[in-house]
Amino acid sequence: MSIREETLKILEENRGADVSGAEIARRLGVSRSAVWKAVSALKADGHTILAGTNRGYCLAAESGALSVPEIQKYLKTPCTLVLKKAVTSTNDVAKDLAEEGAAEWTVVIAREQTAGKGRQGRQFYSPADTGIYMSIVLRPAFPPAQALLITTAAAVAVAQALEQLGCPDPAIKWVNDVYSGGKKVCGILTEGAFDFESGRFRYAVLGIGINLSAPAGGFPGELREKAGAAFAAGEPLKNRLAAAVIDNFARFYAALPEKPHLALYRQRSMLTGKTVLIPGPKGERTAQALGIDDDFRLLVASPDGTREALSSGEVSVKLFQ
Repeated sequence: MSIREETLKILEENRGADVSGAEIARRLGVSRSAVWKAVSALKADGHTILAGTNRGYCLAAESGALSVPEIQKYLKTPCTLVLKKAVTSTNDVAKDLAEEGAAEWTVVIAREQTAGKGRQGRQFYSPADTGIYMSIVLRPAFPPAQALLITTAAAVAVAQALEQLGCPDPAIKWVNDVYSGGKKVCGILTEGAFDFESGRFRYAVLGIGINLSAPAGGFPGELREKAGAAFAAGEPLKNRLAAAVIDNFARFYAALPEKPHLALYRQRSMLTGKTVLIPGPKGERTAQALGIDDDFRLLVASPDGTREALSSGEVSVKLFQ
């Protein structure tokens, strides 16, 4: 471990209590100047560290920065947590780890993504320190045809976690987005690899990106009208929220083929009863969203009364404005 990581470990062990710079330096076998530099770097990373003359350093009872020990403090699901400062995409890192044999429930979490992924090749805006960007390595026993169960269970897990921590009325926009206050606060992308001979998953990677707070200056460009934040800036919720999402999803995943989250998904569907636009080869058409069927397809009725069930792999819909 680096001096910074070792210093954080000591402060974590004594969270809420003062530890002198001299004591940290003695334990690490470094100079007090090196400790000061390490603490400065930790503050720059977002850790709330209080310091004072003749007091030493104190890690606040609840820090705003992502931290493996802090997540583990709230986490009930056995996981291997891999925390990164910045990555291109947590899904890419998780897929590399899965290819190398990483165990199920290896969770990659990053403070920033430089090339975050969304559905249909879109990019997920992932600035530093304003969100939670995580990917979970899974090794499902059920067939790839049921992969949608992973995405939909994650949507419910995120909505529940946001609500548990005080986000108002989180709802699911079919199939993989979570909204609050009329704006998107979370996107979910499931990717994977499977064996053609057995027809089974080699692995799946569940990617979740949550806008915890708005970036300085707001969201850029066209995102300004679409993207929102689940909480106000400065709320020290990252670690609790990461743990809650993982734990909520783990409960569903344990019995996923039985669809334990279906009723909850239906209850939180924000499209049901609304008029939606459906893209097609001849342009967009309107329909009324009737609900979610047992296979998580969106049931819609056209103006002429024709009813159909839309697959998430066929179209993406948007609310009619």
